[in-house]
Amino acid sequence: MPGVRIETADRVMVLTLDRASKKNAITDEMYGEIAGALTRAADDDEVRVVVLAGDGPDFCAGNDISMFTDSAGSQEIATSNVGPFLTALSTFPKPIVAIVTGRAIGVGVTMLLHCDLVYVASDAQLVLPFVNLGLVPEAGSAWLLPQRIGHVRAFALMALGERLSGGAAASLGLANAALPAADLVPAAMEAARALANKSPSALSATKRLMRDAGAIETAIAADREALLIQLAKPEAAAAFAAFATRKNTSA
Repeated sequence: MPGVRIETADRVMVLTLDRASKKNAITDEMYGEIAGALTRAADDDEVRVVVLAGDGPDFCAGNDISMFTDSAGSQEIATSNVGPFLTALSTFPKPIVAIVTGRAIGVGVTMLLHCDLVYVASDAQLVLPFVNLGLVPEAGSAWLLPQRIGHVRAFALMALGERLSGGAAASLGLANAALPAADLVPAAMEAARALANKSPSALSATKRLMRDAGAIETAIAADREALLIQLAKPEAAAAFAAFATRKNTSA
């Protein structure tokens, strides 16, 4: 069953979302796989850098929509692997490098705010559709994104659901570089290998000093609480029903 492909070489662990037929939408099982891999990598001296990538043309189409349709109006998502995933990602002590191609939707964007280097294809499309689905942003992004790009830009992306190109993402400071697709993986892997050859303790200490761990933890908890409230509201149920109808009609 498609999930997450894990490969390690030259002290770099590459976690590839391996569900290309579904645009790498993340299932609960996949969240658990990523959380477990990050937890192991944090304690493995042979892993100094983690790279996040997606198989096929798209990086990540967000959460598998069934996670929300099955949980709408309930608290079931509170016991999912999303929490462990966000904890492992946001507290990971080593550098994380992201390679973003094609579509990055929802968590496919918000997870980037917890990465240390981000390389994005120039023609990539980043979208935050939470409000359109009757939801709120997750992963602490409601606090992290305005910190990065300012309130008005962040609000437009989150409330209006504006699409952001790879080039615009780099211009706003959400990515280190926007590159042609053919140059993307070589550039990101070169950076990952360069990090892997540096002092591990100095890198971890630098990352720790650059991040407000307490504020990030608080932001993630606030997003989670608000999300659970929204899932119980009729607006979310209506939005998911409309989404399912559009999906079935276009299939």
